[in-house]
Amino acid sequence: MIKAEPRTILSFLHNHFEVVRDLFEFQSQDGIITREVFEVICHKHGQNMKNKLREYRVLRAVGSDYEMRDVYFKLMEFLLFEFKPLLPETIEKYKGAITELYLKIRKGENTDRDILLERIKNLSQQVREFVDLVERNAFRLLNETRDLKSNIDRVEYREKVHKASFWIEYYILPLNKILDVNHSESVANRLVEVSEYANRRRLDFGDEGARIEFEKLYVQLIQTNQDLLRQSKILTNELLPLLERIRTESLILTGFIEFLRNPYKVETPPLMKGSRTMVYAKDMLFKVREFFEQFQQSDAVFLDDTEPDFDKWIFDREHFKSQLKAQLPVNDFFSWCATMLKKDFDHIDTEKFFAITGLLFDEDMSIEFPKKNERVTITTSTAKISVPKLKIETALKF
Repeated sequence: MIKAEPRTILSFLHNHFEVVRDLFEFQSQDGIITREVFEVICHKHGQNMKNKLREYRVLRAVGSDYEMRDVYFKLMEFLLFEFKPLLPETIEKYKGAITELYLKIRKGENTDRDILLERIKNLSQQVREFVDLVERNAFRLLNETRDLKSNIDRVEYREKVHKASFWIEYYILPLNKILDVNHSESVANRLVEVSEYANRRRLDFGDEGARIEFEKLYVQLIQTNQDLLRQSKILTNELLPLLERIRTESLILTGFIEFLRNPYKVETPPLMKGSRTMVYAKDMLFKVREFFEQFQQSDAVFLDDTEPDFDKWIFDREHFKSQLKAQLPVNDFFSWCATMLKKDFDHIDTEKFFAITGLLFDEDMSIEFPKKNERVTITTSTAKISVPKLKIETALKF
């Protein structure tokens, strides 16, 4: 536990930034800060520095050596943009954590409310960390690729090809698979599934507090989907073509340089070889003849004038509406619909019956629902329909 005030720690980082940066650089290179290096840095910046680093818990003892605490190390990575690309396997571990929390939320959504809210918040935190790692990886890979393309470090062609192939095989393609929403085993696909679940629960969950948390999670996942899509486009449209171009150009240049060193080792093909080609195919005459011959013989065509056997009845809404208004009040609307159909047909067709009942949805109808559970049964040609006894009193005037 740090006893110092937060302002004091920030002031220390501001005034002694070089110390923290030196520690960060040594740990980035060697993976640890040896005791000898620690003593040299403290001697360089004053012996009191050793007590300050321990008081503010900047370092953690690892045997006789030291390492920066994760929070300080990640802060320096962010400030200096010195984070290294992580292997996709490291990022893909979030699929397990996200899946486990997601399944626990689904199974325990009707149990303890506080545990449910905490799991939703933890799931949101895992998604946030996942997106942050993806963005950092894409950013760092893009910078590394651009530096390789411009060849700032004067890397030989062979090494450039090796690096480009290495990044494509072990970083770009696996990371692109993680971000492929159409891949059933990708993290992005699992986030889409969680998003659909959060969308449903934010609308129909019983507890208001949980609905609010599901709403936050859903909004976050929508933004996450956009961020991952943007990173996927960077990988597919910019990073991968750039690395492929480096690999291709380097292979061509390397091969041509090798050829110039010993141009007589193999017989070279003529660079300017004359050839004659035709703008049309040699068998064009036969193809044209075959095309026109198919129209010389016409097949017999038969026309069937018989009318199709189907009911031509069309629902006339205005006619039935005027009949209904003329007979108001109607004490049993559904029975009235059946009676109107029986005037023209021997049997009541189900589709015609439902077509007439659509008059209920007109805004100018005043409907009175039964106070008791009064129901009537309408028998159609295919079913028996139990409906409430509705009363239409008057037609409203607007």
